[in-house]
Amino acid sequence: MSSRPLVRALLGGAGVILLLFLAYSFLFRADEAPAPRPSFDPAGFAGARPKLDAPDVASDLQVVDAMLGLAEVRADEQVVDLGSGDGRILIAAARSFGARGLGVDIDPAQIALANENARAAGVAGRVVFRREDLFQTPIAEADVLTLYLTQAVNLRLRPRILSQMRAGARVVSHEFHMGEWRWDQRSRVGDATVYLWIVPARIDGAWTLYADGRAIALTIRQTNQTFIGTAGDARIEQGRLNGESVRFIADLGSGRRTFEGRVAGDTILPDSPNAGWRVERAR
Repeated sequence: MSSRPLVRALLGGAGVILLLFLAYSFLFRADEAPAPRPSFDPAGFAGARPKLDAPDVASDLQVVDAMLGLAEVRADEQVVDLGSGDGRILIAAARSFGARGLGVDIDPAQIALANENARAAGVAGRVVFRREDLFQTPIAEADVLTLYLTQAVNLRLRPRILSQMRAGARVVSHEFHMGEWRWDQRSRVGDATVYLWIVPARIDGAWTLYADGRAIALTIRQTNQTFIGTAGDARIEQGRLNGESVRFIADLGSGRRTFEGRVAGDTILPDSPNAGWRVERAR
């Protein structure tokens, strides 16, 4: 009989503790924010950035210097930077070499940043940055084209570069090459690779070689900066272009002979004025 008061006391204490726990849970749950509905999408409240052709990653400044050095940028040359980002390549070209430049990017925030950086560097009068699709940017007047894009974008640009840029223009790319168009020079800068191409003259087709008092049919089949073909019955060997400069070997009947000259429109003239030959495009 003496244990009943103790049991009642324990039960009463347990009841009080349970009531306190329920009250605590109710008060603190009321302060919590309600869980978002399953259909809520926070991304819907942020403006979408434009779709980029290449990741927004800037070239290291040492790489920038290497790119411009490999391209041998000169004063007053026109440098076009596709995917110009914060503008560092063109700003360096203008400050270090006195070049002029056009940079294009699809991201308006990057264009604003590049223009601000150009003003701060004191070269806003020499470089222009604008929002534009890089596949629509005119490149025919560029002396130097700079790229830090992707492999896929480089390959898409390659036909335009080869068909639109002038012979002798230079193309320099950070990290990504041009597939079957082999680079003319390649340089390592730390962990980065920089490639250089010199746009070759376009000489594919039928020509006439005037040499030794004869007119010889010359047929050229060009692949980027190399070519093969025939000179009369002879085979053209080791045909190569370096911008407007052309070199090949052919045996016209008196032994293998090296021809070195320069493309000038529809003619190829020898480097030496006393070489005794010239080439004209067939009409």
